[in-house]
Amino acid sequence: MSDLYLKFVNTPVGKTAAQSLGLPSPVTLKRQQRADQPFIEGDVLIGAGPGAKAVATVGGILSASPASLYHASGIESLNDSAKAGNKAKALELAQLADRRFSALVFDATGLKSPDDLRAVYDFFHPTIKKLGGNARVLVIGQNPASCRKAPQAAAQQALEGFVRSVGKEIGKKGSTANLIWMAPGAEKQLDSSVRFFLSPRSAYVSGQVVRIGKSSIAPTTNPVAPLTGKVALVTGASRGIGAAIAETLARDGATVIGLDIPPAMAELQKVMDSVNGKAMACDITDQAAPKLIGDFIEEHCEGVDLVIHNAGITRDKTLGNMPEHFWDMTIAVNLSAEELIDEELTHRSLLRENGRIVCISSISGIAGNFGQTNYSTAKSGVIGYVEAMAKQLKNGVTINAIAPGFIETQMTAAMPITIREAGRRMNSLSQGGLPVDVAEAIAWYCSPASSGVNGNVVRVCGQSLIGK
Repeated sequence: MSDLYLKFVNTPVGKTAAQSLGLPSPVTLKRQQRADQPFIEGDVLIGAGPGAKAVATVGGILSASPASLYHASGIESLNDSAKAGNKAKALELAQLADRRFSALVFDATGLKSPDDLRAVYDFFHPTIKKLGGNARVLVIGQNPASCRKAPQAAAQQALEGFVRSVGKEIGKKGSTANLIWMAPGAEKQLDSSVRFFLSPRSAYVSGQVVRIGKSSIAPTTNPVAPLTGKVALVTGASRGIGAAIAETLARDGATVIGLDIPPAMAELQKVMDSVNGKAMACDITDQAAPKLIGDFIEEHCEGVDLVIHNAGITRDKTLGNMPEHFWDMTIAVNLSAEELIDEELTHRSLLRENGRIVCISSISGIAGNFGQTNYSTAKSGVIGYVEAMAKQLKNGVTINAIAPGFIETQMTAAMPITIREAGRRMNSLSQGGLPVDVAEAIAWYCSPASSGVNGNVVRVCGQSLIGK
Protein backbone atom coordinates (compact mmCIF):
# COMPACT_ATOMS: atom_id res chain seq x y z
CA MET A 1 0.00 0.00 0.00
CA SER A 2 1.29 3.46 -0.88
CA ASP A 3 2.02 5.91 1.94
CA LEU A 4 -0.27 8.76 0.88
CA TYR A 5 0.73 10.95 3.81
CA LEU A 6 4.41 10.72 2.83
CA LYS A 7 3.54 11.80 -0.69
CA PHE A 8 1.32 14.63 0.55
CA VAL A 9 3.86 16.21 2.93
CA ASN A 10 6.42 16.25 0.13
CA THR A 11 4.27 18.65 -1.88
CA PRO A 12 4.43 22.43 -1.23
CA VAL A 13 0.91 22.47 0.17
CA GLY A 14 1.45 19.37 2.29
CA LYS A 15 4.73 20.62 3.71
CA THR A 16 3.15 23.90 4.76
CA ALA A 17 0.17 22.11 6.34
CA ALA A 18 2.37 19.69 8.27
CA GLN A 19 4.56 22.50 9.61
CA SER A 20 1.59 24.63 10.71
CA LEU A 21 -0.03 21.68 12.50
CA GLY A 22 3.19 20.38 14.03
CA LEU A 23 2.90 17.05 12.22
CA PRO A 24 5.87 14.91 11.15
CA SER A 25 7.28 15.75 7.72
CA PRO A 26 9.14 12.64 6.53
CA VAL A 27 11.30 13.07 3.44
CA THR A 28 11.39 10.61 0.58
CA LEU A 29 14.33 8.28 1.14
CA LYS A 30 16.90 7.87 -1.61
CA ARG A 31 17.42 4.18 -2.32
CA GLN A 32 19.71 2.28 -4.68
CA GLN A 33 18.57 2.90 -8.25
CA ARG A 34 21.02 0.78 -10.23
CA ALA A 35 23.59 -1.92 -9.54
CA ASP A 36 26.57 0.18 -10.60
CA GLN A 37 25.56 3.23 -8.58
CA PRO A 38 28.47 4.57 -6.46
CA PHE A 39 28.10 3.79 -2.78
CA ILE A 40 28.72 7.41 -1.82
CA GLU A 41 28.91 10.70 -3.68
CA GLY A 42 29.22 14.36 -2.74
CA ASP A 43 31.47 15.76 0.01
CA VAL A 44 32.56 13.33 2.73
CA LEU A 45 34.36 14.46 5.88
CA ILE A 46 36.57 12.04 7.79
CA GLY A 47 37.56 12.53 11.42
CA ALA A 48 39.59 10.53 13.90
CA GLY A 49 40.24 10.69 17.62
CA PRO A 50 43.57 10.08 19.35
CA GLY A 51 45.17 6.71 18.54
CA ALA A 52 42.79 5.98 15.66
CA LYS A 53 43.42 2.55 14.14
CA ALA A 54 41.02 2.42 11.19
CA VAL A 55 41.24 5.88 9.64
CA ALA A 56 43.75 4.90 6.93
CA THR A 57 41.64 1.89 5.95
CA VAL A 58 38.48 3.99 5.85
CA GLY A 59 40.25 6.57 3.72
CA GLY A 60 41.29 3.84 1.31
CA ILE A 61 37.74 2.51 1.04
CA LEU A 62 36.31 5.96 0.40
CA SER A 63 38.99 6.76 -2.18
CA ALA A 64 37.40 4.11 -4.41
CA SER A 65 34.26 6.28 -4.62
CA PRO A 66 33.72 9.44 -6.68
CA ALA A 67 33.10 11.40 -3.47
CA SER A 68 35.21 14.46 -2.65
CA LEU A 69 37.13 13.53 0.50
CA TYR A 70 38.20 15.83 3.32
CA HIS A 71 39.74 15.26 6.71
CA ALA A 72 39.13 17.39 9.78
CA SER A 73 41.87 19.80 10.79
CA GLY A 74 42.44 22.76 13.05
CA ILE A 75 41.61 20.96 16.32
CA GLU A 76 44.31 19.16 18.30
CA SER A 77 42.12 16.26 19.42
CA LEU A 78 41.49 15.44 15.75
CA ASN A 79 45.11 15.44 14.54
CA ASP A 80 44.94 11.75 13.57
CA SER A 81 42.34 12.64 10.95
CA ALA A 82 45.25 13.49 8.65
CA LYS A 83 45.98 9.76 8.36
CA ALA A 84 42.96 9.37 6.06
CA GLY A 85 45.25 9.36 3.01
CA ASN A 86 46.46 11.62 0.25
CA LYS A 87 43.08 11.87 -1.47
CA ALA A 88 41.53 13.52 1.59
CA LYS A 89 42.13 17.27 1.69
CA ALA A 90 42.53 19.10 4.98
CA LEU A 91 39.48 21.10 6.01
CA GLU A 92 39.46 23.57 8.89
CA LEU A 93 36.36 22.92 10.97
CA ALA A 94 36.18 26.60 11.87
CA GLN A 95 35.77 27.51 8.20
CA LEU A 96 32.95 25.32 6.90
CA ALA A 97 30.84 28.20 5.56
CA ASP A 98 28.00 26.85 3.40
CA ARG A 99 29.34 23.33 2.90
CA ARG A 100 26.95 20.37 2.83
CA PHE A 101 28.26 16.90 3.55
CA SER A 102 26.75 13.66 2.29
CA ALA A 103 28.56 11.74 5.04
CA LEU A 104 30.48 12.25 8.27
CA VAL A 105 32.77 9.33 9.17
CA PHE A 106 34.58 9.20 12.51
CA ASP A 107 37.21 6.73 13.72
CA ALA A 108 36.90 6.37 17.49
CA THR A 109 38.83 3.10 17.79
CA GLY A 110 41.66 4.74 19.74
CA LEU A 111 39.58 6.29 22.53
CA LYS A 112 40.90 4.98 25.86
CA SER A 113 38.94 6.94 28.46
CA PRO A 114 35.82 9.07 28.86
CA ASP A 115 38.00 12.18 28.55
CA ASP A 116 38.85 11.11 24.99
CA LEU A 117 35.17 11.41 24.07
CA ARG A 118 35.79 15.14 23.73
CA ALA A 119 37.15 14.34 20.25
CA VAL A 120 33.69 13.08 19.28
CA TYR A 121 32.18 16.41 20.29
CA ASP A 122 34.97 18.36 18.60
CA PHE A 123 34.27 16.62 15.28
CA PHE A 124 30.48 16.53 15.24
CA HIS A 125 29.58 19.79 16.98
CA PRO A 126 30.62 22.05 14.07
CA THR A 127 29.62 19.59 11.34
CA ILE A 128 26.32 17.94 12.25
CA LYS A 129 24.27 20.93 11.01
CA LYS A 130 26.17 20.76 7.73
CA LEU A 131 24.67 17.42 6.76
CA GLY A 132 22.54 17.41 3.65
CA GLY A 133 19.36 15.39 3.19
CA ASN A 134 19.59 11.58 3.08
CA ALA A 135 23.08 11.87 4.55
CA ARG A 136 25.07 9.34 6.56
CA VAL A 137 26.85 9.37 9.89
CA LEU A 138 29.14 6.42 10.55
CA VAL A 139 31.22 5.93 13.69
CA ILE A 140 33.79 3.17 14.00
CA GLY A 141 34.84 2.09 17.47
CA GLN A 142 36.36 -0.89 19.23
CA ASN A 143 34.14 -3.63 20.60
CA PRO A 144 33.90 -2.91 24.36
CA ALA A 145 34.07 -6.66 25.02
CA SER A 146 37.66 -6.62 23.75
CA CYS A 147 38.77 -3.71 25.95
CA ARG A 148 41.10 -4.69 28.79
CA LYS A 149 40.52 -1.66 30.99
CA ALA A 150 37.24 -0.32 32.30
CA PRO A 151 37.77 3.33 31.24
CA GLN A 152 38.40 2.21 27.65
CA ALA A 153 35.31 -0.01 27.68
CA ALA A 154 33.28 2.90 29.05
CA ALA A 155 34.44 5.23 26.28
CA GLN A 156 33.70 2.68 23.56
CA GLN A 157 30.30 1.73 24.98
CA ALA A 158 29.41 5.41 25.18
CA LEU A 159 29.53 5.55 21.38
CA GLU A 160 26.32 3.50 21.22
CA GLY A 161 24.33 6.09 23.12
CA PHE A 162 25.88 8.84 21.03
CA VAL A 163 25.01 7.24 17.70
CA ARG A 164 21.46 6.34 18.69
CA SER A 165 20.84 9.92 19.80
CA VAL A 166 22.36 11.38 16.65
CA GLY A 167 20.13 9.13 14.56
CA LYS A 168 17.08 10.63 16.22
CA GLU A 169 18.34 14.16 15.64
CA ILE A 170 19.05 13.79 11.93
CA GLY A 171 16.25 11.40 10.96
CA LYS A 172 13.92 14.23 10.00
CA LYS A 173 16.23 14.87 7.04
CA GLY A 174 16.08 11.24 5.96
CA SER A 175 19.61 10.82 7.32
CA THR A 176 20.93 7.88 9.32
CA ALA A 177 23.58 7.18 11.95
CA ASN A 178 25.19 3.81 12.66
CA LEU A 179 28.08 2.35 14.65
CA ILE A 180 30.60 -0.33 13.78
CA TRP A 181 32.39 -1.99 16.70
CA MET A 182 35.56 -3.47 15.29
CA ALA A 183 37.65 -6.17 16.94
CA PRO A 184 41.33 -5.27 17.29
CA GLY A 185 43.15 -6.03 14.04
CA ALA A 186 39.95 -6.40 11.98
CA GLU A 187 40.52 -3.39 9.75
CA LYS A 188 40.57 -5.54 6.60
CA GLN A 189 36.99 -6.60 7.31
CA LEU A 190 35.56 -3.08 7.21
CA ASP A 191 35.09 -2.70 3.46
CA SER A 192 31.64 -4.20 2.85
CA SER A 193 30.14 -2.66 6.00
CA VAL A 194 31.50 0.85 5.38
CA ARG A 195 30.16 0.69 1.83
CA PHE A 196 26.75 -0.52 3.02
CA PHE A 197 26.21 2.01 5.79
CA LEU A 198 27.28 4.94 3.63
CA SER A 199 25.19 3.88 0.64
CA PRO A 200 21.53 4.29 -0.35
CA ARG A 201 21.17 0.55 0.33
CA SER A 202 20.98 1.32 4.06
CA ALA A 203 18.28 3.98 3.66
CA TYR A 204 16.03 2.44 6.36
CA VAL A 205 18.79 1.30 8.75
CA SER A 206 19.61 3.72 11.54
CA GLY A 207 20.73 3.64 15.17
CA GLN A 208 22.29 0.20 14.71
CA VAL A 209 25.44 -1.36 16.12
CA VAL A 210 27.36 -3.98 14.15
CA ARG A 211 30.21 -6.07 15.53
CA ILE A 212 32.95 -6.99 13.10
CA GLY A 213 35.51 -9.62 14.00
CA LYS A 214 38.79 -10.78 12.52
CA SER A 215 38.71 -13.26 9.67
CA SER A 216 41.35 -14.91 7.53
CA ILE A 217 39.07 -14.39 4.53
CA ALA A 218 39.10 -10.97 2.90
CA PRO A 219 38.40 -11.52 -0.80
CA THR A 220 38.35 -8.81 -3.39
CA THR A 221 34.86 -8.71 -4.88
CA ASN A 222 33.18 -7.05 -7.82
CA PRO A 223 31.15 -4.29 -6.11
CA VAL A 224 28.55 -4.37 -8.89
CA ALA A 225 27.93 -8.13 -8.76
CA PRO A 226 29.60 -9.47 -5.59
CA LEU A 227 27.50 -12.66 -5.54
CA THR A 228 28.45 -13.89 -9.01
CA GLY A 229 28.74 -17.67 -8.96
CA LYS A 230 26.84 -18.01 -5.67
CA VAL A 231 23.67 -20.07 -5.19
CA ALA A 232 21.03 -18.75 -2.77
CA LEU A 233 18.12 -20.56 -1.13
CA VAL A 234 15.33 -18.13 -0.19
CA THR A 235 12.33 -19.46 1.71
CA GLY A 236 8.97 -17.68 1.51
CA ALA A 237 10.04 -16.19 -1.82
CA SER A 238 6.70 -15.83 -3.60
CA ARG A 239 5.90 -12.25 -2.61
CA GLY A 240 6.72 -9.25 -0.44
CA ILE A 241 10.04 -9.34 1.37
CA GLY A 242 10.89 -12.80 0.01
CA ALA A 243 10.44 -11.71 -3.59
CA ALA A 244 12.53 -8.59 -2.95
CA ILE A 245 15.30 -10.74 -1.46
CA ALA A 246 15.31 -13.00 -4.52
CA GLU A 247 15.42 -10.02 -6.88
CA THR A 248 18.20 -8.27 -4.96
CA LEU A 249 20.43 -11.33 -4.65
CA ALA A 250 19.93 -12.05 -8.35
CA ARG A 251 20.82 -8.44 -9.16
CA ASP A 252 24.07 -8.99 -7.28
CA GLY A 253 24.85 -12.07 -9.39
CA ALA A 254 23.43 -15.00 -7.40
CA THR A 255 21.43 -17.93 -8.78
CA VAL A 256 18.28 -18.17 -6.66
CA ILE A 257 16.32 -21.19 -5.51
CA GLY A 258 12.96 -19.87 -4.35
CA LEU A 259 10.89 -21.96 -1.96
CA ASP A 260 7.31 -21.55 -0.82
CA ILE A 261 4.23 -23.60 0.04
CA PRO A 262 2.42 -25.39 -2.82
CA PRO A 263 -0.57 -22.96 -2.89
CA ALA A 264 1.86 -20.11 -3.64
CA MET A 265 3.54 -21.83 -6.59
CA ALA A 266 1.97 -19.63 -9.27
CA GLU A 267 3.27 -16.47 -7.61
CA LEU A 268 6.61 -18.10 -6.84
CA GLN A 269 7.13 -19.22 -10.42
CA LYS A 270 6.57 -15.67 -11.67
CA VAL A 271 9.21 -14.36 -9.30
CA MET A 272 11.67 -17.09 -10.21
CA ASP A 273 11.08 -16.58 -13.93
CA SER A 274 11.89 -12.89 -13.51
CA VAL A 275 15.27 -13.68 -11.91
CA ASN A 276 16.08 -16.84 -13.91
CA GLY A 277 15.82 -18.84 -10.72
CA LYS A 278 14.46 -22.23 -9.73
CA ALA A 279 11.15 -22.71 -7.90
CA MET A 280 10.53 -25.38 -5.27
CA ALA A 281 7.19 -26.17 -3.64
CA CYS A 282 7.60 -27.27 -0.03
CA ASP A 283 5.94 -26.84 3.35
CA ILE A 284 8.94 -26.29 5.62
CA THR A 285 7.01 -27.63 8.62
CA ASP A 286 6.65 -31.03 6.95
CA GLN A 287 8.80 -33.63 8.69
CA ALA A 288 10.38 -34.58 5.37
CA ALA A 289 11.04 -30.97 4.31
CA PRO A 290 14.74 -30.72 5.26
CA LYS A 291 15.59 -33.86 3.28
CA LEU A 292 13.50 -32.76 0.30
CA ILE A 293 15.25 -29.39 0.28
CA GLY A 294 18.63 -31.04 0.51
CA ASP A 295 17.77 -33.41 -2.34
CA PHE A 296 16.59 -30.53 -4.53
CA ILE A 297 19.79 -28.57 -3.94
CA GLU A 298 21.94 -31.64 -4.56
CA GLU A 299 20.16 -32.41 -7.81
CA HIS A 300 20.07 -28.91 -9.28
CA CYS A 301 23.10 -27.09 -7.87
CA GLU A 302 25.23 -29.61 -5.94
CA GLY A 303 25.40 -27.12 -3.10
CA VAL A 304 24.30 -23.73 -1.84
CA ASP A 305 26.24 -20.67 -0.66
CA LEU A 306 23.50 -18.54 0.85
CA VAL A 307 20.56 -19.68 2.97
CA ILE A 308 17.94 -17.02 3.67
CA HIS A 309 15.29 -18.07 6.18
CA ASN A 310 12.56 -15.61 5.23
CA ALA A 311 9.43 -17.79 5.51
CA GLY A 312 7.26 -16.73 8.41
CA ILE A 313 3.68 -16.51 9.62
CA THR A 314 1.67 -14.70 12.28
CA ARG A 315 -1.22 -16.23 14.19
CA ASP A 316 -2.21 -13.42 16.55
CA LYS A 317 -4.29 -13.87 19.68
CA THR A 318 -3.85 -12.84 23.28
CA LEU A 319 -2.29 -15.69 25.21
CA GLY A 320 -5.43 -16.65 27.11
CA ASN A 321 -7.40 -16.90 23.86
CA MET A 322 -4.74 -18.58 21.77
CA PRO A 323 -5.51 -22.10 20.53
CA GLU A 324 -2.60 -24.51 20.75
CA HIS A 325 -2.30 -24.93 16.99
CA PHE A 326 -1.65 -21.17 16.68
CA TRP A 327 1.27 -21.56 19.07
CA ASP A 328 2.66 -24.73 17.52
CA MET A 329 2.47 -23.54 13.92
CA THR A 330 4.07 -20.18 14.67
CA ILE A 331 7.02 -21.76 16.48
CA ALA A 332 7.40 -24.42 13.78
CA VAL A 333 7.51 -22.02 10.81
CA ASN A 334 9.41 -19.11 12.36
CA LEU A 335 11.99 -21.01 14.39
CA SER A 336 12.14 -24.81 14.37
CA ALA A 337 12.16 -25.21 10.58
CA GLU A 338 15.21 -22.96 10.27
CA GLU A 339 17.20 -25.10 12.68
CA LEU A 340 16.22 -28.35 10.96
CA ILE A 341 17.03 -27.08 7.45
CA ASP A 342 20.43 -25.78 8.55
CA GLU A 343 21.20 -29.04 10.28
CA GLU A 344 20.36 -31.03 7.15
CA LEU A 345 22.43 -28.83 4.84
CA THR A 346 25.49 -28.77 7.08
CA HIS A 347 25.28 -32.51 7.82
CA ARG A 348 25.23 -33.29 4.11
CA SER A 349 27.95 -30.70 3.36
CA LEU A 350 25.57 -28.87 1.03
CA LEU A 351 26.36 -25.49 2.57
CA ARG A 352 29.59 -24.50 0.91
CA GLU A 353 32.73 -23.02 2.43
CA ASN A 354 32.44 -19.31 3.29
CA GLY A 355 28.67 -19.67 3.15
CA ARG A 356 26.11 -17.33 4.64
CA ILE A 357 23.01 -18.05 6.73
CA VAL A 358 20.60 -15.16 7.31
CA CYS A 359 17.56 -15.45 9.56
CA ILE A 360 14.63 -13.06 9.86
CA SER A 361 13.79 -11.98 13.38
CA SER A 362 11.56 -8.99 14.19
CA ILE A 363 11.38 -6.00 16.51
CA SER A 364 8.51 -8.01 18.01
CA GLY A 365 11.14 -10.52 19.10
CA ILE A 366 13.15 -7.72 20.71
CA ALA A 367 10.43 -5.65 22.38
CA GLY A 368 7.44 -8.01 22.44
CA ASN A 369 4.04 -7.11 21.03
CA PHE A 370 0.47 -7.27 22.27
CA GLY A 371 -1.33 -10.38 21.05
CA GLN A 372 1.86 -11.90 19.64
CA THR A 373 3.32 -14.02 22.42
CA ASN A 374 3.81 -16.89 19.97
CA TYR A 375 5.40 -14.74 17.25
CA SER A 376 7.56 -12.76 19.69
CA THR A 377 8.71 -15.98 21.32
CA ALA A 378 9.74 -17.47 17.98
CA LYS A 379 11.47 -14.33 16.73
CA SER A 380 13.34 -13.89 20.00
CA GLY A 381 14.37 -17.52 19.70
CA VAL A 382 15.83 -16.72 16.29
CA ILE A 383 18.17 -14.24 17.95
CA GLY A 384 19.35 -16.81 20.46
CA TYR A 385 19.86 -19.34 17.68
CA VAL A 386 21.95 -16.93 15.62
CA GLU A 387 24.13 -15.87 18.53
CA ALA A 388 24.82 -19.48 19.53
CA MET A 389 25.41 -20.79 16.01
CA ALA A 390 27.83 -17.96 15.22
CA LYS A 391 30.25 -19.56 17.70
CA GLN A 392 29.84 -23.05 16.27
CA LEU A 393 29.90 -22.73 12.49
CA LYS A 394 33.11 -23.61 10.69
CA ASN A 395 34.69 -23.29 7.23
CA GLY A 396 34.15 -19.54 7.09
CA VAL A 397 30.35 -19.83 7.35
CA THR A 398 28.63 -16.90 9.06
CA ILE A 399 25.13 -16.47 10.46
CA ASN A 400 23.33 -13.20 11.13
CA ALA A 401 19.79 -11.95 11.57
CA ILE A 402 17.67 -9.07 10.33
CA ALA A 403 14.92 -7.69 12.56
CA PRO A 404 12.48 -5.74 10.38
CA GLY A 405 10.27 -3.03 11.79
CA PHE A 406 7.24 -1.66 9.95
CA ILE A 407 7.67 -2.73 6.32
CA GLU A 408 5.09 -1.89 3.64
CA THR A 409 3.71 -5.32 2.68
CA GLN A 410 0.34 -6.94 2.10
CA MET A 411 0.29 -7.90 5.78
CA THR A 412 0.76 -4.34 7.04
CA ALA A 413 -1.67 -3.01 4.42
CA ALA A 414 -4.37 -5.12 6.09
CA MET A 415 -3.84 -3.46 9.48
CA PRO A 416 -6.43 -1.01 10.85
CA ILE A 417 -5.50 2.48 9.67
CA THR A 418 -4.68 3.84 13.14
CA ILE A 419 -2.29 1.00 13.91
CA ARG A 420 -0.77 1.21 10.44
CA GLU A 421 -0.15 4.95 10.73
CA ALA A 422 1.38 4.55 14.19
CA GLY A 423 3.70 1.87 12.86
CA ARG A 424 4.80 4.12 10.02
CA ARG A 425 5.46 7.23 12.11
CA MET A 426 6.98 5.78 15.30
CA ASN A 427 10.56 5.83 14.09
CA SER A 428 13.26 8.42 13.46
CA LEU A 429 12.48 8.55 9.72
CA SER A 430 8.68 8.84 10.30
CA GLN A 431 7.79 6.34 7.58
CA GLY A 432 7.54 2.65 6.83
CA GLY A 433 10.29 0.71 5.11
CA LEU A 434 10.06 -1.20 1.86
CA PRO A 435 10.76 -4.90 1.26
CA VAL A 436 13.89 -3.91 -0.66
CA ASP A 437 15.31 -2.35 2.52
CA VAL A 438 15.35 -5.77 4.18
CA ALA A 439 16.73 -7.33 1.01
CA GLU A 440 19.61 -4.85 0.77
CA ALA A 441 20.70 -5.58 4.34
CA ILE A 442 20.62 -9.31 3.59
CA ALA A 443 22.72 -8.75 0.46
CA TRP A 444 25.30 -6.96 2.63
CA TYR A 445 25.44 -9.93 5.02
CA CYS A 446 25.83 -12.26 2.03
CA SER A 447 28.76 -10.47 0.45
CA PRO A 448 31.96 -12.54 0.35
CA ALA A 449 33.64 -9.46 1.84
CA SER A 450 31.42 -9.66 4.97
CA SER A 451 33.23 -12.63 6.49
CA GLY A 452 33.95 -10.62 9.65
CA VAL A 453 30.23 -9.91 10.17
CA ASN A 454 28.99 -12.81 12.28
CA GLY A 455 26.39 -13.24 15.02
CA ASN A 456 24.76 -9.83 14.50
CA VAL A 457 21.13 -8.79 14.71
CA VAL A 458 20.51 -5.60 12.73
CA ARG A 459 17.12 -3.90 12.82
CA VAL A 460 15.79 -2.56 9.53
CA CYS A 461 13.25 -0.30 11.13
CA GLY A 462 14.15 3.34 10.56
CA GLN A 463 15.28 3.40 14.21
CA SER A 464 11.90 2.42 15.61
CA LEU A 465 10.96 3.94 18.94
CA ILE A 466 9.93 0.44 20.02
CA GLY A 467 12.65 -1.81 21.43
CA LYS A 468 16.37 -1.26 21.71
